[in-house]
Amino acid sequence: MKALCWHGKHDVRYDTVPDPILEHPRDAIIKVTACAICGSDLHLFDGFMPEMKSGDVLGHEFMGEVVEVGAETQNLKVGDRVVIPFTITCGACDQCLKGNFSVCERTNRNADKAAKMFGHTTAGLFGYSHLTGGYAGGQAEYVRVPYADSTHIPVQDDLTDEQVLFLGDIFPTGWQAAVQCDIEPTDTVAIWGGGPVGQMAIRSAVLLGAKQVICIDRVPERLAMARDGGAVPINFDEDDVVERLQELTHGKGPEKCIDAVGMESHASRSMDSLYDRVKQAVGAETDRPHVLREMIYVCRPAGVLSVPGVYGGLIDKIPFGAAMNKGLTWRMGQTHVRRWTDELLQMIADKRIDPSFVITHRARLQAGPDLYKTFRDKADGCIKVVLTP
Repeated sequence: MKALCWHGKHDVRYDTVPDPILEHPRDAIIKVTACAICGSDLHLFDGFMPEMKSGDVLGHEFMGEVVEVGAETQNLKVGDRVVIPFTITCGACDQCLKGNFSVCERTNRNADKAAKMFGHTTAGLFGYSHLTGGYAGGQAEYVRVPYADSTHIPVQDDLTDEQVLFLGDIFPTGWQAAVQCDIEPTDTVAIWGGGPVGQMAIRSAVLLGAKQVICIDRVPERLAMARDGGAVPINFDEDDVVERLQELTHGKGPEKCIDAVGMESHASRSMDSLYDRVKQAVGAETDRPHVLREMIYVCRPAGVLSVPGVYGGLIDKIPFGAAMNKGLTWRMGQTHVRRWTDELLQMIADKRIDPSFVITHRARLQAGPDLYKTFRDKADGCIKVVLTP
């Protein structure tokens, strides 16, 4: 079969790889009908995530049709149409039973590596390094889905692939980011990053009843999409973010702040951003946390910082004293996808939201290597790429 494979920093290829096979009775094989390039895939593309190996199949946002099932997979059958969450979940461990699916205790087959780095294992993830299990991803013609009876979202035939595809990652990720904020009707929610997750967080915050939503970015197309979704845009290349947030909140600061950027944050006219780039270049720091510093500074005392943006390792110069003395609450983590998807699927069916609004580029899978570059460079107005094998 054909798949997009990682061969090193900035080196994604359209390769021929072996077809997946059933390896366990709870497995299923999915014929992929649609997949996407996610913002967190760019951390792999840019070489910032450890434990990648040449030839790894990429992709963790995908859906398709079941073409084969293992003997113990009771609630799936050939022909079923499913979206696959990026988090692989057993459905029976202590964390899964509590709805904490992204920290499933059983699905990371390289749990010892994760535990050495993080203290405990996380769930296994599709297409996202051997630190999270080394599972082949979904930017491919076919995918083996482990624990398939609990790692799938059934979808009805009257909804298109583009309407439901993002249930596997960015829609529940943006929703969880907003839910973690405990939004009240008097709240201003400031969201750093107008990429796909940021756009979903904007619409989620609006749906949850925020008084004012603000989006900080510098890409005109992203800011225009944010405005269309109900947010006040701030272009950090043109405006001082701190001053503008003070103006929009009458000097009080936003009650809720969301970091939808993660480890590769950018800033204009900022010494701390230059400091991060230098440290990252020499290997003294893995992630660039400018957004975290700015959120801590501007957030209203007793506010909430929600972090859906991916961080991979070590960050420096975080003003933790400010966070402590202001009484800020931190909430973060990979998304507990299946905790949210029944509710979100119903929202799509009820036409309260159509997540396909975020798609700007559609192409065949073989165009993936070039579109990784286009997406990374934010060229050609690119916000979200959907690929079809």
